[in-house]
Amino acid sequence: MIDRLSETFSALADPTRRAILARLALGEATVTELSEPFSLTQPAISKHLKVLERAGLITRGRTAQWRPCRLEAGPLRGAFDWVEHYRRFWEESFDRLDDYLATIQSKESDNGHDK
Repeated sequence: MIDRLSETFSALADPTRRAILARLALGEATVTELSEPFSLTQPAISKHLKVLERAGLITRGRTAQWRPCRLEAGPLRGAFDWVEHYRRFWEESFDRLDDYLATIQSKESDNGHDK
């Protein structure tokens, strides 16, 4: 069984692959276009693309000699949902901390400590 979430996070772990996805979010691009901002060879970029493709984050098409890469954002939804759960946890924790601090400040004001 393939753990899609682990594959997605593994693919996202590399800054070059994240930059490639950011570029593809703007629209299709060829391997040559994707390699331009990096000091990497096309074979190195191709290896990154294979990781992204295995994770389902991109697809590669073929139109004559043009082989565009496209972003496939579906797997990012699973990663977003996983992270979102923890974002809510932290927000709720911070809300409780805010409430606690407000209670302490109110008690200090009531006791005349706030001068």
